[in-house]
Amino acid sequence: MLIALSGYTSGYDGSFPFEKPGDKYENVNYVGMRLFCTFLGACIPPMAFLTVWEMTYSLQAAVLSSLFILCDVGILTLTQYILLDPILLFFVMGTNLGVVKVHACRNEPFSLKWWTWLVITGVMLACAVSVKFVGLFVVMLAGLRTLEELWDILGDLSKPVIYTAYHFVARALCLIVLPAILYTAFFYIHLKVLSKSGNGDGFYSSAFQSQLEGNSLHNASLPK
Repeated sequence: MLIALSGYTSGYDGSFPFEKPGDKYENVNYVGMRLFCTFLGACIPPMAFLTVWEMTYSLQAAVLSSLFILCDVGILTLTQYILLDPILLFFVMGTNLGVVKVHACRNEPFSLKWWTWLVITGVMLACAVSVKFVGLFVVMLAGLRTLEELWDILGDLSKPVIYTAYHFVARALCLIVLPAILYTAFFYIHLKVLSKSGNGDGFYSSAFQSQLEGNSLHNASLPK
């Protein structure tokens, strides 16, 4: 949907079918979609810099890590085309940045800054999983990091147990409930927008196909 939005706002009229790699674009306005993916790819090195900086506070380490990504031929190649990969990588890096930023705010819990980064992390998690299920790996990473932080908080005997419960509820709301709501909302919008028949109809149930305009089963009466 993000690629479609970038195409829609940049003048792409939806006429090119994108059936197989290597097809000639001819007069199709595809530049906006490529610029969008490239822009997200260009955001990855600075996000890597900020992530490593928060983890180490070493300028050399932050610069080196971002240079590794900046000079990576695979990322340079992936992010210049109209693909899901640059979008996925952007949200994965955003999740990593959010996780370390929340950890950096550990001495000022429940502050506006702390809540902001916790919500951003939840949004990035939802977006990463929504792009591809490979995003579940970063969910695991964020989950393990959260468990470690909760364990450290529980181990602080100067704080009451209810304090740990507050932290648990805050993280559950922002890192479980919020991503689940967003994920559901994204696909609700997707299915509302997806009203036309296409070459992937066969992967879906007859009941779903009957709702697609142009499908041979459109508006057909089907038993549940």
